[in-house]
Amino acid sequence: MITSKLTAKAQTTIPQPVRTALGLRAGDEVIYQIDGDRVTLTRSRRPEASGIAEDPFVTFEEWNSDADRKAYGDL
Repeated sequence: MITSKLTAKAQTTIPQPVRTALGLRAGDEVIYQIDGDRVTLTRSRRPEASGIAEDPFVTFEEWNSDADRKAYGDL
């Protein structure tokens, strides 16, 4: 069994074996599913968690300059 403590500010650290098992890295989002007195923790794999759904042009580096933002920022 793997345990961690809750701080006075209701924070805890996800133990290393759990982070490894879920493939978690800094900045990843997790999902809590509550079922009675149990909680399941899973890694979020939704596109909106990474910002992709919010910005469809996030992968277009050629449009990512100050000049482009100035010229096309109002569109």
